[in-house]
Amino acid sequence: MRLHRSLLPLLVSAGSALAAVAPASEPRAAIRQLRLEIARHDDLYHRAGRTEISDTDYDALRVRLAALEKDNPADALAAGADLPPVPDDRAGTLPEHAHHEPMLSLTKVRTPAELRGFHERLERRFGREDLTYVVEPKYDGIAVSLTYERGRLVRALTRGNGRTGEDITARVRAVAGVPGRLRGGDLPEKIEIRGELHVPFAEFDRVNAARAEAGLEPYANPRALAAGLARRADAPPAEEATALRLACFGVGRCEPETALPGHQHELTSLFRSWGLPVITHAAMATGSEELLSSVERLRSIRPELVFPTDGAVVKLDSRALQAAAGDGMDAPRWAVAYKFAAEAAETRLVAITVQVGRTGALTPVAELVPVEVGGVTVSRATLHSAAALARLDVRLGDSVRVQRAGDVIPVITSVNLALRPADARPFVFPSECPECGTPVVSEGSADAVRCPADSCPARLRRRLGHFASKSGAGIDGLGPVLIERLVGQGLVREPADLYALRREDLIAAGVGSGAASDRILEAIARSRSAEAWRFVAGLGVPGVGRAAARELVRRHGTLEGIAVAEPRLRDQLLALLRAGVRPPGVAGNGGALRGKMFVLTGELAGFTRAEAAARIEAEGGRVAGSVGRGTDYLVAGENPGTKLAEARKRGVPVLGEDEFTRLLGGN
Repeated sequence: MRLHRSLLPLLVSAGSALAAVAPASEPRAAIRQLRLEIARHDDLYHRAGRTEISDTDYDALRVRLAALEKDNPADALAAGADLPPVPDDRAGTLPEHAHHEPMLSLTKVRTPAELRGFHERLERRFGREDLTYVVEPKYDGIAVSLTYERGRLVRALTRGNGRTGEDITARVRAVAGVPGRLRGGDLPEKIEIRGELHVPFAEFDRVNAARAEAGLEPYANPRALAAGLARRADAPPAEEATALRLACFGVGRCEPETALPGHQHELTSLFRSWGLPVITHAAMATGSEELLSSVERLRSIRPELVFPTDGAVVKLDSRALQAAAGDGMDAPRWAVAYKFAAEAAETRLVAITVQVGRTGALTPVAELVPVEVGGVTVSRATLHSAAALARLDVRLGDSVRVQRAGDVIPVITSVNLALRPADARPFVFPSECPECGTPVVSEGSADAVRCPADSCPARLRRRLGHFASKSGAGIDGLGPVLIERLVGQGLVREPADLYALRREDLIAAGVGSGAASDRILEAIARSRSAEAWRFVAGLGVPGVGRAAARELVRRHGTLEGIAVAEPRLRDQLLALLRAGVRPPGVAGNGGALRGKMFVLTGELAGFTRAEAAARIEAEGGRVAGSVGRGTDYLVAGENPGTKLAEARKRGVPVLGEDEFTRLLGGN
């Protein structure tokens, strides 16, 4: 993290609380600089979907600012750089509209004592102890408001600054499970449904795997992916388009107000009856002890949840009491967000190694004294890039705070400067590739340092591993150890060389018995007839993942056609063809379904979903994840989902399985 110079005297080590060491004569300057620093982190988090510091460190900045402002009110008024009451997530790239009812933030509490204090304030306000609450998981995504008029979705907005948000209607319409029209007959004239767009862990893993195949930087966490997808002005890549989900939990304006139930917990049942996706794992609690137990129970099951969450939201159940408690300037008085402590631990960094990826990207990795973080033993953590490493300024021997980003990827969030060794020196990022010695290059930014040598052994090993994987030609038995030996002995210099391997080559590379070598040779021989797109995607060229490879095959029909049309793929594809790969024929431009867009829903008797998609693509068609303006056909099997209703509403032709089979030529 790079902090403003004037803030450095205010900080103890990153990862600890801020020390009250600001000179008394400079509170105005300290307040202004803290506001600027917090605003910068707010901008990164809410607009870019990125973070440079942990939640704990960010909260420490906020706590320090609040203390300074309380102790120095005159300086606070004169300091300038005021923070908005609700962080603004507008990027200025999308149309904006006003919310009918402001989207407020939530007051955050972090300890049982603070949560008990919230209950006691309401207890005094209403003169009763038996207040009942709804305890919901706090989804870690981006807030959104959906306006339905007479049951029809007319607009979806981000929170924005709480009063005005950005229009993301087109993106929300494409989210699985979001109805274009609410079910039921007794619907309000107008209602704002409040919810959270998020990316489940399984979708996050799938998208990052697809990006890795295409040689692209993975997303840091599910929230970053959700923010990026929701605010894209253009259509996202096919692998990412279906990752978003929505969970609805609240209401803004409703006309008439009598259309709503009297209790918060009843909203979930009402939303479900309307066909809206709703929150899960909500609980009821009466009194402070039950409330604390419910929050703790939610925290304990957090590792089992399939979606990212960073806390619990506590709301008074009675909507009448909610109205009586009222709202503050930037948050309701009847609800709080209880933030869970991050799954983190402190350990010592013993080394920094630099890995070389198949595209040449150099990634620094921290080697750590093993430590348990969230039930998992962590001994390595990514440092992302040269620029991120420089911002963090982590050094050998440092005590570092390790956190599992999004409960998934181990990352170093901060350094305990108080324990830094006296002789610690900044890590010098290599100017030459650590594998082959080629001078590294920086393409566009310090974040993108790479080895440009195609012959680099590390790049070659990873390219071959990708080519042989299930995302490529699918060669069973060709693992990392064997690939390293084949490359080290000079037997393989490009994917095409795999098809020239002999039995004695594999035995010399340490495969073992002749029978084991024969099994690998048989797997290599079988892969000669893999689908054409697998050879294209298997080359690992940046930007050419599975979806792009299929599109190239559809467009050009054969590997020969792609080689002619795409210079960056030409040499490797021609080498594969010379080596004897012969994928089955594809329809390409001449397919019966050329240019048609299909969406699949329900269960087909004669096809798996993957088989149906492959048949469509083989005939020149395309498959999308949701019904939209460009959809030509919906193929509906048994138990179709909400896509069927959306297709009928839009007038999209719906094909049963028999009709779909006839369209494919009866096969």
